[in-house]
Amino acid sequence: MTAGKHSCPVIHFEHAPAPTPGVSFFEQLDALRREHEIFRSDEAQGYWVFTRSEMIVDALQHPEIFSSAATVPTIPEPPYRWIPLMVDPPDHTKWRKLLGEWFSPGRIASLEPLVRDRCAGLVDSIAAGDRCDFVADFASQFPTVIFLQIIGLPVEELDQFMDWEGKILHFNSDTDPDYSGMMAAMDQVTKRFAELIAVRRSDPASRGEDIISAAIGWTIDGRAVSDNDLLSCLLLLFMAGLDTVAAQLSFLFRHLATVPVDRQRLLGDPDLIPAAVEELLRAQSIVRLGRKVTQDAEFHGCPLKAGDMVSMPLAFATRDEGVIDEATEVKIDRGAFRNFAFGAGPHRCLGSHLARRELIIAVEEWHKRIPEYSVPDGAEVIEHSGNGVYGLDRLPLRWAP
Repeated sequence: MTAGKHSCPVIHFEHAPAPTPGVSFFEQLDALRREHEIFRSDEAQGYWVFTRSEMIVDALQHPEIFSSAATVPTIPEPPYRWIPLMVDPPDHTKWRKLLGEWFSPGRIASLEPLVRDRCAGLVDSIAAGDRCDFVADFASQFPTVIFLQIIGLPVEELDQFMDWEGKILHFNSDTDPDYSGMMAAMDQVTKRFAELIAVRRSDPASRGEDIISAAIGWTIDGRAVSDNDLLSCLLLLFMAGLDTVAAQLSFLFRHLATVPVDRQRLLGDPDLIPAAVEELLRAQSIVRLGRKVTQDAEFHGCPLKAGDMVSMPLAFATRDEGVIDEATEVKIDRGAFRNFAFGAGPHRCLGSHLARRELIIAVEEWHKRIPEYSVPDGAEVIEHSGNGVYGLDRLPLRWAP
C-alpha cells in the first residue's frame, strides 16, 4: 500500500462547499486532481484528501486501516452511528447479510413492473404540460416513492420525509455550518421510525412485505437487534434511499438536456441506454466518502496518523485520466470499464442494483413521452453539496406540448 513520496500541501477544501455559479463541483475536483495526488484540507480539524483512483480504491479495500466509524471528514467523533455504513467488518458483514436479500438482483427484478408503472404514470402527468422543474417534479418523486414502499414508510407522508431529507443532506458550509439543522432532522426521522416500529410490534395486521416489518424480528449472533441499532439502520436506509438516485437522475438528465447529440443517439438506439447510464454514473459520480485512520501508516507516500480523517470523493476515482482515457468526457458508448461510482471494498453500495434499474427505466419511460426537451435560456440550474452527496436543487426543463 506504499508508493513513492508525494508532497502533501495544505490547501482550502470544504467537505460541503457552497456552489460556485457557472462552475460544477466535478470541474473543481478535476482541477484539484490534476494538481495534487494527495493534499490536506485546512477545514475544521484538518483532513487528508485522496485524488487518485488507485489510492481511493486501495483505501476502501482496507477497512482495518481506514475505518468507517466516522464517515464525514469534518466530524471525527460523530454522535451517531449509521448502520451498516459506519460499522466495520466483521460486524458489517452480519448487517449486510440481513439487508442483502432486500436489494438482491432477483428481488429488484421482481420489482420492475412496480417501478416501471410508477415511472410511466409520473411522466404521463408531467408530459401533459410543457415544462417542469425536473428535480421537484420527477427526480425527487419517482425513486423516493418506490423506496418508501420497500422500507415500509407511509407514502402519504412523502412531503414531510423530503423536508427532513433536505435538512439532513442538502446543506452547505453556509446554510448549516454547525450541523445543528442536520442533527435535528435526524432526530425527527428517528422518532418517526420508532413510532412505526411500535405499531408493527403491537399490531400484526400492520405488517407487510417491507423492511420495517422484517426488521422487528432481526437477530445477530442469536440475539435480537437492539432498538438503537435498528433505528440507526433505518435512518441510514432513509437517507440513502431518498437522495442518491434522485441526485443521480438530476445530473443524468441535465447532461441529456444540454447535449442533444447524446439524447438523439438514445432516441435512435434505445438499446444504448444501459451503457449510457453506466457512463453517466461514472462521469458524474455523486458520492463523497470519508474514513478514519486506525493506525499510523505510510500510504502512497503520505504519513498518516491514527485518528486522522480522510476524504475520498468518488469522482476523483471515476474521472482519473490516468485510469480511463478522456475520463472527464462523457462517451455514452464507451464500452466496458470498471466503475467505482458505487464505491469499492466491503462497503460497496448495497442498493446498486436498484439504482441502476431505476435510472435505466427513467430514461426509457421519459423519452417515450418527452423525447425533445432543453434547459430554457437564462434558467438557473442550482447544484448543492450536502452531506456526502452532490446533487441539484433545481433543473428547469421545457419542451413543445
